[in-house]
Amino acid sequence: MNTQDGGRTLQTTATSLRVVETLRELDGARVTEVADEMSLAPSTVHAHLTTLADNEYVVKTGDVYQLSLEFLSLGEYVRTRRKAYRIAESYTEQLADETECRAVFTVEENGRGVYMYTFSGTHAVWTYSTVGKRFYLHQTAAGKAILSQLPESRVDTIVEKWGLPAATENTITDAEALLEQLASIRERGVAFNHQEQLDGVKAVGVPVNGSDGQVVGAFSVASPANRMTDERFEEEIPETLLGVANEFELENSLT
Repeated sequence: MNTQDGGRTLQTTATSLRVVETLRELDGARVTEVADEMSLAPSTVHAHLTTLADNEYVVKTGDVYQLSLEFLSLGEYVRTRRKAYRIAESYTEQLADETECRAVFTVEENGRGVYMYTFSGTHAVWTYSTVGKRFYLHQTAAGKAILSQLPESRVDTIVEKWGLPAATENTITDAEALLEQLASIRERGVAFNHQEQLDGVKAVGVPVNGSDGQVVGAFSVASPANRMTDERFEEEIPETLLGVANEFELENSLT
């Protein structure tokens, strides 16, 4: 099997990865349950699970298979492999303390957003921003902040691949409207989420760039809409975010 860029892929590896994803979705399962979910023969699934278990990526309790803590080690390595990712943690926590809201550091990978760090302030609201979760960039303040720093051709590619699905009635679903908003975000350096990902939640986000001028990620702060006055939403929170972003970029540029 060949990919669109001409690279050769292995079906057995792809199947093993699907088994891993299925175990996660099912929160652990028996061979027959995984086989039914994947529409594969039990013998095929058993062979993949046995291989994963032999390599300690899966553990078996009775007849139930679960993902092992080996993925925790891999995940932490991925999250800290870049200097920018490592130093973002303390700044995300600082944002949560200063704003008393939920603060998040987000990056983009393969055209989607990924939550890297999240901290809760005194008055934080629960959101979908759990570490490692992937989401559509156009639905969030952090995602739009990142998109504003990408070339328009890259934005077009992302929209073509993932579309502009709506999470609420406020989500932007028109490509032209999105590009207009990204231009405004680029000019001010601040992105807003007016209940576009989750009803009842507002958020503000700012992009952060590396010393090469390329976007590294974005910081954002979320709060219940009824607690976020216009002044706080449009002035106070953006000012705090921009200040923290500047500090982050300065530290990241130091060798």
